[in-house]
Amino acid sequence: MATFSVRFLGCKVSQTDAQEIRERMLADGHVEAQAGDVAVVNSCCVTSEAVAKSRKEASRAARTHRRVYVTGCGASLAGEGLIGLPENVVVVPRRSEETPSFVAADVGPFGCVQSDARLDRVRAFVKIQDGCSFSCNFCVVPLVRGASRSRRASAVLSELERRVAQGHREVVLTGINLGCYRDREAGYDLARLVREAGAIHGLARLRLSSIEVNHVGERLERALRETPTVSGLLHVPLQSGDDSVLRAMARRYTAATYLRRLRRFADFNLTTDAIVGFPGEDERAFANTLRVVRDAGITKVHVFPYSPRPGTATEATDSVPPAVKKERGARLREASRVAMRERWHAKVGSEDDVLVDRPGRGYGDDYSPWLVDAPVGTFLRVRALAATEEGILAA
Repeated sequence: MATFSVRFLGCKVSQTDAQEIRERMLADGHVEAQAGDVAVVNSCCVTSEAVAKSRKEASRAARTHRRVYVTGCGASLAGEGLIGLPENVVVVPRRSEETPSFVAADVGPFGCVQSDARLDRVRAFVKIQDGCSFSCNFCVVPLVRGASRSRRASAVLSELERRVAQGHREVVLTGINLGCYRDREAGYDLARLVREAGAIHGLARLRLSSIEVNHVGERLERALRETPTVSGLLHVPLQSGDDSVLRAMARRYTAATYLRRLRRFADFNLTTDAIVGFPGEDERAFANTLRVVRDAGITKVHVFPYSPRPGTATEATDSVPPAVKKERGARLREASRVAMRERWHAKVGSEDDVLVDRPGRGYGDDYSPWLVDAPVGTFLRVRALAATEEGILAA
């Protein structure tokens, strides 16, 4: 029996992949511990900063564990970001589906088996799709995760039932490009999967991690609105609100298309991703991003400064100075902060269903944060008393 720890960097898909490795280790009879025999670092490579953080995390783990496995996107990226790590670090450049078995086989199985390892959270993340078959000029994901592929609907629904039986009140469907989900043999697209997943007995809330604007159509909208358990949150990456920058990025929509498609979700809490400082982005282009964020009614923007990634079309281009990226990022985050607080204040006096996921804090139907005094795991109806800098105060 080995002691082990698993940590992740990056997105919800990375978190889900890390959980799959953790479950495999527990199923083989190993025991979790902060320091000990084995550490797994599921790395990220979306920016050069993410690679640096992954490298730092692996080096730190190498000082407290006999063996460290670096998995995930950072491990699969061609380049020198993870070269020269300590000798007890093993870089695993494999697809996410293959990684748990590889690590388990290298560590070795033991006899004390736990077949039902639960996440240490009130919500579970279930991956339904991986990879991407589109090649945005800035994005390394297709290189490290491969082409789009989907899990069978029966496997997804079985896992959802298992998560609910374990006590998870909320499930988040994750993937690299969720709108590409297809189980053609069984006749499933994302809309049908949402309907059937949301109808699972005992599930209180279902949420999508992210969806590209090109996949936000009428069929999916009906599924989201007609399935009572679906959350009122929609995360739709924008990247830029300027058409010339979008073309340079090889995104497949215009700013007008983005606004038109999201208009039907004006009652949802809309959040997004945006890149600042993409090559060729001038002040006018950045102003267009601010405008689209405002006009779309977006409340939360995850801001990323552009970072050239190896193997991409813009690998050799980085024309916007770091100081300009930093300043634009700060302005976009401030606009996001103001919009988010306005949404919270608008809720004062209204009621919502809140899932308490940590002491003193939970999330409403649209994933707005609430400050609430109730046991972790509670799903309860509350009234908004006031809005603070940390969230909505429940009466």
